[in-house]
Amino acid sequence: MLEVFAGGSARLLVRNDGEAPLELTVEPWADAYQLLPGQTCVVVTHSPAEDGSWSGTLRGDAPFLVDHRRDSVTVWANGNCFHLSDMAGDPIDAADWQCPAQDGGPEQ
Repeated sequence: MLEVFAGGSARLLVRNDGEAPLELTVEPWADAYQLLPGQTCVVVTHSPAEDGSWSGTLRGDAPFLVDHRRDSVTVWANGNCFHLSDMAGDPIDAADWQCPAQDGGPEQ
């Protein structure tokens, strides 16, 4: 499920419906995480453009490109930063990418 918010923030839900762990890699940072069976991860990115547009994908103006294989999924986040959380909003990635609006929703 993809949600795009005003101001250039986008959220992508990635779920492991399999019976084995799934490797999630977020590019272009090459950060890898493990999703356990039944686990859902929220990938959030923010557009670097002032108008909130996206570049870098094979299709114009898309915040993410996803490549899925049997035991892994790669998400290309086409913003200037990213962060990961679980469905409750708790951070999975503690790295500080200097992202705005850590919840990925409209800024308050």
